Amino acid sequence: MIRVVLPQPLSVLARIDREVNVEVQGVATQRAVIDALEARYPVLRGTVRDYATQRRRAYLRFFACGVDLSHEAPDAPLPEEVSDGREPFLVVGAMAGG
Repeated sequence: MIRVVLPQPLSVLARIDREVNVEVQGVATQRAVIDALEARYPVLRGTVRDYATQRRRAYLRFFACGVDLSHEAPDAPLPEEVSDGREPFLVVGAMAGG
């Protein structure tokens, strides 16, 4: 099981806790985790990544083990600590302002 922590607006939209568990078949990657998240919570489809391009939404970032994974390849393996459930995969809303 992969632990996923969502920003509050997405957890409210899906009516779930901020931390959820998703099951990933095979290698745990960003793509596999988001696929599993969207399959389990269909209301989140299109909120984390664009429908057409499958790219991460501009104002969301991905973190794990204190590292920003936002610009990593979607099919790159996630850290072992995430794969075995010791550390969560964080979906974080980016800060914007002026």
